[in-house]
Amino acid sequence: MRNLHELDAYRRCTPDVFEAFGNVGDETCGVFDLPHPKTGVTLKVIASCGAGWDHVSVSLPNRCPNWLEMEFVKRRLFNPDESAMQLHVPLRAHISVAHTCLHIWRPNDGREIPLPPAWTVA
Repeated sequence: MRNLHELDAYRRCTPDVFEAFGNVGDETCGVFDLPHPKTGVTLKVIASCGAGWDHVSVSLPNRCPNWLEMEFVKRRLFNPDESAMQLHVPLRAHISVAHTCLHIWRPNDGREIPLPPAWTVA
């Protein structure tokens, strides 16, 4: 994951963030309001790091983020050479707390995400 201080201009430093998380974040975590340059929406992004994973949640108040918006967040928060993924877990493991929120995951413990052949993901 990138050093999230690069996004300090978008970091939410409000009392509700401090109350929820105990601080407003650092180079590995935080809450950000990222304006999307093409769709015109402001994406609420929560980034965290722990248990061997980088995790980013992306939400909007009235709908789920679309592919263009999720790709934008991935490019802003992760390094160009890092793969990251959205997971579709088995139904028995699915928990939906916020219906307008999607997630991006990346192992940060040295494991690589297995990728299919390049010609299949074009």
